[in-house]
Amino acid sequence: MNDPAIRILDITDEMTFDLLPPCADPGFDHRSCDYWEDEIRGSKAARAAWWEQPKLIPAAPPRPPSDNPFAPDPARRPGFNPFAPDCPSTPGEDFNPFAPQREARRPGSESERPRKLRLLGRGESVFGSYAKVLLLDEAPAAYAQFGPLSAYPRARHIRELYPRLPSAPLPAVITCIATTPTARGQGLARTLITAVLNDLTERGFAAIETYPDLTLGTDQASAAKPDFWIACGFELVAPDERYPVMRRELA
Repeated sequence: MNDPAIRILDITDEMTFDLLPPCADPGFDHRSCDYWEDEIRGSKAARAAWWEQPKLIPAAPPRPPSDNPFAPDPARRPGFNPFAPDCPSTPGEDFNPFAPQREARRPGSESERPRKLRLLGRGESVFGSYAKVLLLDEAPAAYAQFGPLSAYPRARHIRELYPRLPSAPLPAVITCIATTPTARGQGLARTLITAVLNDLTERGFAAIETYPDLTLGTDQASAAKPDFWIACGFELVAPDERYPVMRRELA
């Protein structure tokens, strides 16, 4: 029997975004979680409107040609301008053939991407991807979110509670590691974290931190438990009964 095939992808577009696995707790969803990105109003709640694309309204059927020889040609709109482009101008605007033309917005532009995908892509051109998904036999099995400390205000706030933490070098942070219930017990989360650590090392980071929440259960917490991070080479640098800080120095 062949071993299961593992593939790890960066979340950078709608195709990879659609591979995000469901949360173990159905009340939460990776596709709409902004808990770490918004310190005040952030939530892990499942919000379908954040990723469901609006349904397109089908175009009205074309009108049958008129038998009236004096009827206006439907192909020619009112105020037809022979210098105008084939597409209609923006409502309320008069076409000026000598004015610079704005580039039409392409389908799938930034404003049309799911909000969470836009959050994950904020620093892509400078930092790189902010998330990875692990596929087990092409089925989404694990998810990790990470990035520079500056990208996650809630992480910065937690860190401010511990003034003895090293101020330099500032770390990258891993905010979320999650495995689907059916894929647990196979070491997939550690495999994914290893890929994240290697990636962040190549990006030039010298340290990584993560902030478990011990007030929540396994399915509700986004950053796993301290024992998991210790197994991944992290150290407990700020003990706390609620929000300990785990840190790993990178070679």
